[in-house]
Amino acid sequence: MKAVILAAGLGTRLRPLSHRVPKPLFPILNRPLLGLLLTQLQAAGFYQIGINTHHQAAALQAFVAQYLPAGLQVHLSHEPTILGTGGGLKKLADFLGDQPFLVVNCDIVTDLNLTAIYQAHREPALATLVLHDCPRFNQVWRNAAGQIAGFGQPAPPEAVGSPLAFTGVQVVSPRLLDQMPSDMAINIIDQYREAIAAGDQIAAHVVQGHFWQDIGTLEAYREVHRQLLAGEALGIARFFPLLTDPWQGAEVTWGAGVQCAGGVSIGSGVQIGPGVRLQNTVIWDQARIDPDLSLTDCLVGRGAWVRHSAQGQCLV
Repeated sequence: MKAVILAAGLGTRLRPLSHRVPKPLFPILNRPLLGLLLTQLQAAGFYQIGINTHHQAAALQAFVAQYLPAGLQVHLSHEPTILGTGGGLKKLADFLGDQPFLVVNCDIVTDLNLTAIYQAHREPALATLVLHDCPRFNQVWRNAAGQIAGFGQPAPPEAVGSPLAFTGVQVVSPRLLDQMPSDMAINIIDQYREAIAAGDQIAAHVVQGHFWQDIGTLEAYREVHRQLLAGEALGIARFFPLLTDPWQGAEVTWGAGVQCAGGVSIGSGVQIGPGVRLQNTVIWDQARIDPDLSLTDCLVGRGAWVRHSAQGQCLV
């Protein structure tokens, strides 16, 4: 089975951290998200993975070259001009071949059963979108047959029930790619709208009882660490060593009397001065925290030197 990780986004809402590190390489408990996704896909039976790149493509290429799990084949598709969620898939058409393929956005952390999702796709649907109830993102409407009826507001006339949210996970038929022009920026949701208007089926696969969190904003990125360390995502915990809070990398220097009040993830080579108080804070590698400071709800970038207490800030 083949899959695609959509990794070409600019990460604008994750600035200033994304100025230095592309979003797919943001560490999740010190493990780059792309590495976690590759391991999850392999565990689900996907051994050939396409990844589209644009922003900081060289960093993604270097990561894959160095850390690709054994047994996986990865095809990198670089986009000098970003092609969007649809155009990026179209550029991968030759690699993907003539069978349906799984697509995962590279800005989510989830324990969804990817094997079951792939198996849920049925012809003649051009695609199967995985939906769930997430009120802040609920924008996808279904019809009486349970298929996708439309996106956004207003609700289409044939919509039944309340809208749901797209998880960023989908199964796509190569027939959809056949309908797309080449070398053009295409939003796949716009392509779905056209397909629905033409009478094609876009299926909905509704899930519940799972863990899902996007990392599209700095707040959401910090929140996924709190959730993981609080034991709210046991399906993901199996891809890490035994989780402890605080979570720490190698060669962390702890000053006397440091207090951690929960939700604390610390990278490798971090120096924490005496008397420091940390809560719900993610600290990247090689950072330095001066003595007697208090950091709450903060993100600390790689190599940052923190000299003042802070709350709800990104410190680089």
